[in-house]
Amino acid sequence: MASREGRRHHHHHDLVPLAALISREMKSEKMEKPTVRYGHAAQSRKGEDYFLIKTDCQRVPGNSSSTFSVFAIFDGHNGNAAAIYTREHLLNHVLGAIPRGLGRDEWLQALPRALVAGFVKTDKEFQSRGETSGTTATFVIVDRWTVTVASVGDSRCILDAQGGAVSTLTVDHRLEENVEERERVTASGGEVGRLSIVGGAEIGPLRCWPGGLCLSRSIGDMDVGEFIVPIPYVKQVKLSNAGGRLIIASDGIWDALSSEMAAQSCRGLPAELAARQVVKEALRTRGLKDDTTCIVVDIIPPDNSLPPSPPPKKQNRFRALLFRKKSHDGANKLSKKLSAVGIVEELFEEGSAMLAERLGNDEPTTQSTSGLFTCAVCQVDLAPSEGISVHAGSIFSTSSKPWQGPFLCADCRNKKDAMEGKRPSGV
Repeated sequence: MASREGRRHHHHHDLVPLAALISREMKSEKMEKPTVRYGHAAQSRKGEDYFLIKTDCQRVPGNSSSTFSVFAIFDGHNGNAAAIYTREHLLNHVLGAIPRGLGRDEWLQALPRALVAGFVKTDKEFQSRGETSGTTATFVIVDRWTVTVASVGDSRCILDAQGGAVSTLTVDHRLEENVEERERVTASGGEVGRLSIVGGAEIGPLRCWPGGLCLSRSIGDMDVGEFIVPIPYVKQVKLSNAGGRLIIASDGIWDALSSEMAAQSCRGLPAELAARQVVKEALRTRGLKDDTTCIVVDIIPPDNSLPPSPPPKKQNRFRALLFRKKSHDGANKLSKKLSAVGIVEELFEEGSAMLAERLGNDEPTTQSTSGLFTCAVCQVDLAPSEGISVHAGSIFSTSSKPWQGPFLCADCRNKKDAMEGKRPSGV
């Protein structure tokens, strides 16, 4: 590409000094960087909701133009230990799974896989402490216009794009509503049913037994069974340059308000007031039955950009237009066009609970700096004889070559088998 460009400009007077190019680049980067504003509000009932807001993360330590932000909600159950542990460790485990020295685009592409590894590692480490509580985790990374969300459980993240279309960036992992998850849990040896009361009447939502958990995915929950997996649903989207608003909240909000209602209730308010308004609205509708936590994140175009173009007419009939799958040729041109008409571009989406599918086939580049292989989940160094391919002995494998990476250490391989119901779970 570069060489073709080079050939096209053969007039010498087209040459631009490097310093000018760099400053031009910096200017356009400034122009292109949206402002992120956020606010949060909460009402506690059981004291098991925790959240994380970190706006000074850097892809390249010490380089301020590589800043990104993290927003997360952890709704604990059966105690708060899992929520607290996840809040402390998940971010580091995710970042630890991203190969070093990547440029921004490669970094964003590596993120979905690193999120899977980080979630599984956090779960495995927490379980090894022998505590029984569990937690949802909805984990949002905002890097300029690109939003990446990973979640287990039922703490939802929605996007209110400029132009009034509301979409959900997570999937609720609730046995009651999610048929696929119900089938997966049953197939892996879990028992799904309602609570029975005296006289045999069944009440309440579908739960997984033993343990009686309503969620099909979470971090922790050692006492329920390993088929309650920590493998997150991951979605990555690129907002148009009109920006948008994220609302991340625990089910204390979503049991009271639909995504539409939550978005509508706070339109036009700045982030902090918006978060308070959503909580207020949920309490007004339902009362305080559960811990209720809400984070609102506004991704705001830089001042010097053009005013957002009006949304295309007949919006609802063209809902399908809203998420355009990315095609690689001319992707950038398309991206700019979509951005101009206020369309959100979907870069990545995957929710499979199969580790082999989520960690993919490795190009043989996962050798660590020490020349050894590393475990794709917990990043521990492996001698060549130790690694077990994530694909070995799996009928679900996307690779027919069990010697292909990524590789797992014996511990993580056991974890994988347990999650897929191939060995007794629990400690």
